[in-house]
Amino acid sequence: MLQLPKRRGRRFALLGLSVFWVVAGVNHFVSPDFYVPMMPPYLPGHLELVYLSGVFEILGGILVLVPRVRAMAGWGLVALLLAIFPANIHMALSPELFSDMSTGALY
Repeated sequence: MLQLPKRRGRRFALLGLSVFWVVAGVNHFVSPDFYVPMMPPYLPGHLELVYLSGVFEILGGILVLVPRVRAMAGWGLVALLLAIFPANIHMALSPELFSDMSTGALY
């Protein structure tokens, strides 16, 4: 069952975290063409991986609101960040492929 903390600051932080991840995950399905070029060339199935990461972002964003699995969801989101880190490295090392993005956004 979804349950928010009683303290206002913690409640807003948790809701913000949840909304961020759910919106980011949904965006993987709405705008996959934005994410596919970020994928390093050595990884297969770029579109499938974009969709998969979107699914896990949505799940993580929802599950942080469930007290019994909140910690596990948090660790799952940490694992997701580690899994997508190669895409961030690819972007930082190949700025010429992302000329429409500011240099700061590549990092």
